[in-house]
Amino acid sequence: MRGITLLELMIVVVIVGILAAFAYPSYRAQILKTNRADGKAMLMELSQQLERCYTRFSTYENVAGCNATFPTTSASDHYVVTATVRSAVAYTLDATPQAGQADDALLRWTSTGVGGSLGTDDDDNDCWQ
Repeated sequence: MRGITLLELMIVVVIVGILAAFAYPSYRAQILKTNRADGKAMLMELSQQLERCYTRFSTYENVAGCNATFPTTSASDHYVVTATVRSAVAYTLDATPQAGQADDALLRWTSTGVGGSLGTDDDDNDCWQ
C-alpha cells in the first residue's frame, strides 16, 4: 500500500504549528508598524494646522478661525489624537491607539518637533524611524 500514515501526518501538522507560532508574532508586529503610519500622518497634519494658527494668531490656544479640532480620529480609525496646549507657545499632541492597534504605544509630537512613543519596551522610540 502506498500513502501516508497518521504518524507522518501528525508530524507535518506539528511542524506547521511550530512555524506558525514563530511567524504570527512577526506578522502582528509588522501590521502594528504599518498602521503606525496612520497615527504619524495625523499628528503631522494636526501639527501643521496648529502651526498655521500660530502664524495667524501668534498663539496655539483655542482661537476662532483655527481649523484644528480635538479629539480627532485618524483616517483609518487606528488612532485618536488629542492636544494639550501647555501655553500660548507650546503644545503636545498624543495619538492613542484604538481597536486592533491597541497593542501599540501612544505616539507623541510636540511643538518643538520632538516625536516619540510612550509605553513600549523600546528605549530608543524606534516607532518614528
